[in-house]
Amino acid sequence: MQIQLHHTHIFASDMEATLGFWRDMIGARVLFDMEIAGARNVMIAIGPGKLNIYDQPPREGRCGAFHHIGIQTDDLEALTEHMRGKGFRFQGRIREHGSLRYIMAMAPDDILVEIFQAVSENASPERRGSLKRAFAFDDTD
Repeated sequence: MQIQLHHTHIFASDMEATLGFWRDMIGARVLFDMEIAGARNVMIAIGPGKLNIYDQPPREGRCGAFHHIGIQTDDLEALTEHMRGKGFRFQGRIREHGSLRYIMAMAPDDILVEIFQAVSENASPERRGSLKRAFAFDDTD
């Protein structure tokens, strides 16, 4: 038996603005765009990960424990410069925490997005194995 995380499902109060953010800023591609259960659903891919976007405004009080969506890149500077070049304004700066570098961005409908890069050379030898499994480091050691 194989089990994997398939997608995160989010609501969109403005489907075109939401799709534009994910496509233009992050490079997502549309996998399908169809009506399901009476509403437009668009499945997009960001690398091997997926988001299913439901064409309905977010519901009050239904966020539960949802905090953010994590987007991994191998070139954080290039991605943030790409986004800035398209007019996106980050509220903060790139932060570093050990072997991870990240910046937070706010997508449409107040969806918090963490854009991060795992930097293998910053990982301690005792943590490198677990970090490789979690973030697929490409080591040349």
